[in-house]
This record gives sequence, C-alpha cells and structure tokens, in this order.
Amino acid sequence: MGRPGLLGMAARTAVIAGTATAVSGHVARRQYERAEERDAEHQYEVQQEAAAMMASAPPPAQAAPTPPPVPAAPATDMVGELQRLADLKAQGILSDAEFEAAKAKLLA
Repeated sequence: MGRPGLLGMAARTAVIAGTATAVSGHVARRQYERAEERDAEHQYEVQQEAAAMMASAPPPAQAAPTPPPVPAAPATDMVGELQRLADLKAQGILSDAEFEAAKAKLLA
C-alpha cells in the first residue's frame, strides 16, 4: 500500500476539515467570550463613573420661594360713597347737578 486510494484521501481530507472546523469554532467562541467580558467590564466602568459623577454633583438648585402677593390698594367702598353722596344731596348740601357729577366721577 504505497499510495492511499481515493477513499483514503477523502477520509483524510474529512478528518482535516473536521479538525479545522472544530478549532476555528473553538477560537471564535473564545473570542466572543473575551469580547463579552470586555463589554461587561466597560459597562461596569461606565456605571461606576456615572455614579461617581452623580455623587460629586451639587444638589439641584431649589426654586426660590414665591414672594407673598402684594396687598391690593384698599378698594373704595363704592356703595358707602354713593350713600354718603345721597345723604349730602338729601341734606341740601349738594345740588342735583353736583350729585350727578360726583356720582359719575365715582363710577368712572
């Protein structure tokens, strides 16, 4: 048996191809695992940096308290003023024209 036959060569080629496939599969799987480990380490580092930044950041500024409302100027007691004008007219102190003019000014 000096030279292997066709069947022997095919078998040897199959063994070599199978071995190469197994080795390349193992290498690819190992590279994937290492990449996953690096990604996990990187993700952990990013989370640690973010946590450190949050811890060192100043607290959010609080909104200034709303100032109390400015008190309104005392409203003129219109009903009281009209009553006073009517009393002055009834007493004869104001004429009809004076009363009407004062009332128009008050209502304006």
